[in-house]
Amino acid sequence: MKSIESHIEKDKEILSDPTTNPQMRRHIEVELHELEDYVSHHKEEIKAGDHHDPNALELFCDQHPEEPECLIYED
Repeated sequence: MKSIESHIEKDKEILSDPTTNPQMRRHIEVELHELEDYVSHHKEEIKAGDHHDPNALELFCDQHPEEPECLIYED
């Protein structure tokens, strides 16, 4: 997706489609929740112009910053 806003809109379109299968619906519901949480946690960056669509690792680390793959070490 071009931006996080377009990704959220696409997920909402998929959820509004009654023919979406249950497995896809569950996946999209989780993804949409993670995207909306990401937006709420990064309001300042988005307001400053950073509208990138976060990848799966960014979403995971936003939800679980204490996980080893999300820790940032300074030398």
